[in-house]
Amino acid sequence: MNIESLVSKAKQVCDNRGARFTPIREKVFRLLASAQGGVGAYDLLEQLKMTESGAKPATIYRALDFLSELGFIHKIESTNAFMLCHHFDHIHPVQLLICDTCGFVKELHSTVISHELNNLAAESGFVVSGQTIEAHGKCESCRS
Repeated sequence: MNIESLVSKAKQVCDNRGARFTPIREKVFRLLASAQGGVGAYDLLEQLKMTESGAKPATIYRALDFLSELGFIHKIESTNAFMLCHHFDHIHPVQLLICDTCGFVKELHSTVISHELNNLAAESGFVVSGQTIEAHGKCESCRS
C-alpha cells in the first residue's frame, strides 16, 4: 500500500475514533511509512526538524505515543525503535523478524504462535494483555 493510501486510512481510523490526526502526527506517520525497518525517536526528530524547525524531543514522543495508542506503529523494544504497522485497521498478533546486520524488520501475524503463548500463559495462571515477539537474526539479503 502506498503512503497516500496509508495516510487516508489513518485519517479514517482517527475520524471513526474521534481522534485528531494533527499535521505533526501526520508528518511523523509519513516518516515512518517511508522508512525501511525501525527508526529511533531522535532520528525521527532530526527528519521532522527539516520541516518543523521548532520540534523538540517532547514533540516526537507525543506523536509516537498517539500513533502507538491508535495501533498505527509498533515499538521494537530490543532496539528502542519504531515502525509503521500496515495492518492498523484491526487488532492482530505481532511477531517481528529483525535483521541485526541491515536493520530490516519483517512483521508477521501468526495466530498459532499467539494462541500457543496465551495457552502456556493460562496454564501458569497468567493473562496476556498484549504481545509482540521479536526474533533477531539475518535477513535473506544479508545471508547472501
